[in-house]
Amino acid sequence: MPQSKTLQAIAPHLAELTAIRQDLHAHPEMGLEEVRTSAIVAERLKAWGIEVSERIGGTGVVGTIRGRLPGQRAIGLRADMDALAIPELTGLPYASKNPGFMHACGHDGHTTMLLGAARHLAEHRDFAGTVQVIFQPAEEGRGGALAMLADGLFERFPCDAVYGMHNRPGMQLGHFGIRKGPAMAGGSKFFVRFTGTGGHGGGTPHLSTDLTIVQAHYVLGLQTIVGRNISAFEPAVISVGHIGGGDKEAANVMPAELMIAGTTRHYSDAIKETTERRMRELAHGLAAMHGAGVEVTFDWLAEPLVNHPEETDTAVRAASALVGASAVNTEHPLTGGGEDFAFMLRKKPGAYINVGNGTAAEGGDAGLHTPQYNFNDAAIPYGTAYWIELVQQELSPAA
Repeated sequence: MPQSKTLQAIAPHLAELTAIRQDLHAHPEMGLEEVRTSAIVAERLKAWGIEVSERIGGTGVVGTIRGRLPGQRAIGLRADMDALAIPELTGLPYASKNPGFMHACGHDGHTTMLLGAARHLAEHRDFAGTVQVIFQPAEEGRGGALAMLADGLFERFPCDAVYGMHNRPGMQLGHFGIRKGPAMAGGSKFFVRFTGTGGHGGGTPHLSTDLTIVQAHYVLGLQTIVGRNISAFEPAVISVGHIGGGDKEAANVMPAELMIAGTTRHYSDAIKETTERRMRELAHGLAAMHGAGVEVTFDWLAEPLVNHPEETDTAVRAASALVGASAVNTEHPLTGGGEDFAFMLRKKPGAYINVGNGTAAEGGDAGLHTPQYNFNDAAIPYGTAYWIELVQQELSPAA
């Protein structure tokens, strides 16, 4: 693949960026605890002459880079910084020094690539407008995007559009993937607690409320919601991951309480509403039929990530300018995973792209959120250069 001018321009800094990435990998921090990570980010940005604001939404950092050409437009580039509570099994020389925690999703790489872009943009301010480089804490379920938004992210650091990026194991290095519209799922954890009298399963089952029958009908009934209450042409998921009740040491006793828990996925608000409504109706209907009590709780963890059409086109142009149109998949498959960047996309138009972390032959196919995962340092130049090309697309004087 011929090297673009942007890739050539950042090449002298790749050794330093790789060292930063591996240092971050060795010192993972959980969401809203990224004290060391955010301090490194802030220190690097300041050293490169960038205006820095710290402790946004807890441990978040925002750098403001103003172009030297006249222009009022502003865009945000966002990277996440947090790690996961997963013991690392990579055996790397720079493996996690914090037992029980590791960068198993590549946020160390995301942070590094945005740092690399920030340095280049600070040194080459040949764009019209302002770039806000947003280093977000706590993407992995601890509410970092919402925390930054609640702290006035877009009021304090105005953005006309906002962009995100994630590495994709198994995707070839130097390749990108994106799609317009819904791209990643919203989802919940649900908890359904059935209650009854309990009783003796051998002596007097007819005098008891048999919650095992209630749960059996409920679990089977859940699978009729997708495909019957929700169109077969609308993607949705309902999965049960836990059923608990009674005690195996008292197997002749019918439980007085039984818990069912699981997860849902959706790609639109309408499907979210239908899923929750029908799951509640089914639970309460079965409880009434069998003389049981029921409590239903939903913990909605993420909203669907929806890429805006115009900004998706801009992202495609930026990636294509970097690696050629043939290396940019504009029909990247839907994923059931969640991403709290979705909350930012509900406030501002924008787009979220995937960058290849490498195939098995390229050493980048270990799955996300696994103990063997490692961000591929060979992807750093592509992610870094993409951000720079995106700024040129968005903040060109002729744009």
